[in-house]
Amino acid sequence: METGGERFGVSETLGALNAALRGEPRPGAPASVWFKESSARNLRSRDFLAPQAALRALFAGGQVPKTVIEGVISLKCPGVPPLQSCQLTPLGLTVQLQRPAAFQQVLSSIAEFTKPSQSASGQNIILSCSPLQNRRSLDTLSLSSLRAILVADHLAEVLRIQGMNVHLVPAVLDEGLQAFLHQLRVAWPSEVDAAFITEDVLTLKQVLSQCPYATVPGLEPGQTRLADDVIFKVHLKNFLAQQSLEGYDPNLDVCLVTEEKVRLLAELRHVALRCTGTGPGSCCRVVHVVSCEGEFQQQQVDLLWRMLDVGAHTALQKHLVCGPVKAANSPCPVGAPQYFQLRRCQMYDASVVKYGDLVQDDSWTEIIGVLTSAAIRFEMLSTAPHSQISLGLEDGSITTKGTKSGAFVMYNCARLATLFKAYQQAVEQGAYPASPPASELNFSLLRDEGEWLLLFNYILPFPETLSQSAQLPLSGPGPRITASTEAVCKFLIHLSMDFSSYYNRVHILGEPLPHLFSQMFARLQLLRGLRDVIHRALATLHLPPLSQI
Repeated sequence: METGGERFGVSETLGALNAALRGEPRPGAPASVWFKESSARNLRSRDFLAPQAALRALFAGGQVPKTVIEGVISLKCPGVPPLQSCQLTPLGLTVQLQRPAAFQQVLSSIAEFTKPSQSASGQNIILSCSPLQNRRSLDTLSLSSLRAILVADHLAEVLRIQGMNVHLVPAVLDEGLQAFLHQLRVAWPSEVDAAFITEDVLTLKQVLSQCPYATVPGLEPGQTRLADDVIFKVHLKNFLAQQSLEGYDPNLDVCLVTEEKVRLLAELRHVALRCTGTGPGSCCRVVHVVSCEGEFQQQQVDLLWRMLDVGAHTALQKHLVCGPVKAANSPCPVGAPQYFQLRRCQMYDASVVKYGDLVQDDSWTEIIGVLTSAAIRFEMLSTAPHSQISLGLEDGSITTKGTKSGAFVMYNCARLATLFKAYQQAVEQGAYPASPPASELNFSLLRDEGEWLLLFNYILPFPETLSQSAQLPLSGPGPRITASTEAVCKFLIHLSMDFSSYYNRVHILGEPLPHLFSQMFARLQLLRGLRDVIHRALATLHLPPLSQI
């Protein structure tokens, strides 16, 4: 059966459908007409819909000419699955795909659907995580700061998958903080090139001494003393006015420059120069991932760097500001270490309730650690980064099966591992034959509504989910940007809910009877694809897939 070739894509399909339907659009017609269905109810009868309201804007009375409908049904474009039907209904124009052909194409090349839909190969980006600056005590790490760290860690991974060269600053030198981040599986550098940083510090101090906006600190009237490590006063307001920079805090005025600030600028400068030296025309963009409580200080760093190190990289700075994290009904402030220990204890207790004495086994130490990290990451990353998070810290707020939790995702990941282990054991015992190659499977036997939903809502659009989570509007005005770092966690939560519903309803490994094998093999191939997607998504969160839980 002929298809458009290449990897199918939702965006490509919507684009081709829009082009086929619009022709010569009427003035005021919508730019986009079609949308993808996602609910199980609607997917029973259609995969894409152009609503009547949109059709009326394109055609008189909403009457779509027969030639246009024929043009839609005959679409054969790169990235577009083969179409089964195109019908005009009271709801609008509906399209349904040739589902067996779509199953065949997608599940025969599943590796293609674990890659992002877009590539940024070779581009350089610096992620500067402000909560890791001046961090001398783990005890002072707030929940909001922890959120910014986890956002930066996840963002770094999805950018790498897209092909970008990601550079992380500052290096974490404190051993206590290193150990804490390791427990949360945060991959952050812990070493710096001390010799070069020292040289850059001296260079920046020399520039500061000649900067028209900087002065040697002196006491203001009524002021008794300055901090011992203040080396310059810099008048940021004058610089802002002269540069006509917009979007910065209007209260930015005099900045007291410390040795620590100069060292941070030196580290940024060193990494930026290393990036721009990677090839002709190399450019390095900078994103400061910052908690809301540290935004003011980070804008100071931004402006100081612009002032002292003129270049494309300093002019391309942006700030991804993460909203506050509140501990609901907590009588006193809760820091990140206390939050981690609380979630770890709760995850252990919840596992004991479910699995009893089995939790005493040594292997459960690693499992509890992964579940704790998953619980925290999903709590911190399932909400858009600019929005506030309110955490429930009571014991009942964490379970091993709450449908919106990281533990629930890991539980369903383990269910898949258990399924394939049981199948392999049955093959070794001679109960089932080994599964044939995907090209030999009969995917027309996948008739359950849940099977198409898993492919159409999760495997097929996963590349675009990866790309969405890595999108950064770096060319917009002002210093602030937004990001969709919640996309992967939300994707995994919804996937786990739909997979769990399907798995509880459909018996995958049926009776070892030859006439049932073809359907079983097709279902196993579908779940292999789902497993690969889950593993790839978890890797962006630095969470290893669990084989038991």
